[in-house]
Amino acid sequence: MLHKYRKTALIEAEQFDGSDEMVKKYSVVDMANVTSVPLHGPRWFLPTKEGTMELYENDWIATGIDGEHWVIANDIFHKTYERCD
Repeated sequence: MLHKYRKTALIEAEQFDGSDEMVKKYSVVDMANVTSVPLHGPRWFLPTKEGTMELYENDWIATGIDGEHWVIANDIFHKTYERCD
């Protein structure tokens, strides 16, 4: 039988603004600093436990209960999470 489940763990999240401060804080790879070739794809990448994720301005960087990070698109974040502090 199919059941419904709700997440009960809290996460911390911060909206990515592309600043050097956030790039350093989360060890984001900025491709603009890696290559001199004009970019035709994503500029930023976030290293995660599952591999590297594309990261765009206004996406959210979430931090889980074990300190792991992952990317959540802005529209999905607002559909899935509500502020509770």
